[in-house]
Amino acid sequence: MPLPKIITSQYELILPSTEKVIKYRPFLVKEEKILLEAKESKNETQIINSLKQILKNCILTKGIKVEELPSFDIEYIFLNIRAKSAGENLDIIYTCDDDEETKVPLTIFIDEIKVQKDPEHSRDIVLQDNLILRMKYPSLKQFVGKGFDIGEVGEQSSSEKIEKSFEIIASCMDVIFNNEESYAASDCTKKELFDFLDDLTNPQFSKIEKFFSTMPVLKHTVVIENPKTKVKNTLTLEGLTSFFTL
Repeated sequence: MPLPKIITSQYELILPSTEKVIKYRPFLVKEEKILLEAKESKNETQIINSLKQILKNCILTKGIKVEELPSFDIEYIFLNIRAKSAGENLDIIYTCDDDEETKVPLTIFIDEIKVQKDPEHSRDIVLQDNLILRMKYPSLKQFVGKGFDIGEVGEQSSSEKIEKSFEIIASCMDVIFNNEESYAASDCTKKELFDFLDDLTNPQFSKIEKFFSTMPVLKHTVVIENPKTKVKNTLTLEGLTSFFTL
């Protein structure tokens, strides 16, 4: 006789990138095992791959491709799943930066952590009066496959870094269009995309850099006063690794 199935609670959240409502469930013991192994490894690639597996298991809405979700969606979904699995608060011990020894217990409330959006950010980059480049956000697949680092976009210190910068930008190009025609980046070769970027002026290229520097981000800042020195310290949590390892 088979054992009874455990009924797991379901929850909803709104994806920051599309405002689409998705359903999810909390971690089960099998996901906790994946999580613990990734934490112990302290390897970013393993952490990201573990995130992918956990999200695939826990997202219940059909048609959600985890590998293609923007990084800030990934962070936001994971944090909400973690809240429903292990509690709405994150209790940590913070070592004050000003004296590097005083430890302060700190509670972070997950419902206060939001995706921050820059009002000047836009996916549509106006290159000329009649020419627009529409960008797409870097996905989990790009983090794993290309060693993605937003800080490298526009980096001009070496030919190798310029090449990687172009790789990142090209992978995030969606469509180029004007009033009459549109050109999907997915239909273009790597050389065609690189040639297109080579022909941009510096001001035009700077607009692409701005797309990356103003991208939405899951970021939370807490101010902590050192009880010994009375100096105020700032703790900023940002990025996959920060929120995964809490």
